[in-house]
Amino acid sequence: MKVRLYTIPGSHPGVSVQLMLKHKGIEFKRTDLFPVISRGVVRILGFPGVTVPALKVDGLRVQGSRKIARELERLRPEPALFPSDPEKRAAVEEAERFGDEELQHPVRQIIWWALQRDKSPLRSYSEGARLGIPIGLAVRTAGPIIALEKRINEASDENVRADLAKFGGLLERVDKMIAAGTIGGDELNVADFQIAPSIRLAMTLQDLRPLIEARPAGQLAKRVQPQIAGDCPPILPPAWLEPLHSATAAAA
Repeated sequence: MKVRLYTIPGSHPGVSVQLMLKHKGIEFKRTDLFPVISRGVVRILGFPGVTVPALKVDGLRVQGSRKIARELERLRPEPALFPSDPEKRAAVEEAERFGDEELQHPVRQIIWWALQRDKSPLRSYSEGARLGIPIGLAVRTAGPIIALEKRINEASDENVRADLAKFGGLLERVDKMIAAGTIGGDELNVADFQIAPSIRLAMTLQDLRPLIEARPAGQLAKRVQPQIAGDCPPILPPAWLEPLHSATAAAA
């Protein structure tokens, strides 16, 4: 079986798929693409959409972390990504949906907003990337790409401030999923792999890290993804962080 994953450096859904592949014991090769440019590349490669992660398994092409998870489960049922019990599976699939549809994008918006304001941390996020050109050159020429990604992802001041205002509630939901045993159990499942990389990526921002790492959600993120590239110095306006500080204090 020949497996190749197309992703973007630092992409949290891309990390999700890598974790699933490793969980399954499936060997794969990874190709890192430039943000924005990736949209055209995956179409040229024959994928129906423009998004990554995109997985090619022999002649089969699958896009999106949730679709890929189900294809991996079909290709190699064990070790499983989903519980066999129908009720538990329903809870895990809902947690997976939450991670994909509700948690993932706010983190993406915050990251692109931060990198647009300060490009100096970009090299740290590119650590280990396989872009086909020297990392230094990629970083020096990344300004227009960052600006386009910020625009594509609607990472405006207004949206990022709203993301931070609701982020405490998102973390609380993850903490409750852990308490319920839906995620964070002895055997990791698809929802662990979907949720943890988003939280881990948020923790690369020094503004957010101390507000996350001591929570159950932060502990799970470090368990699932112990190592991560990226470190962004404080950059978020203090007023934008006040709701998250309040939510963290209430959860303590």
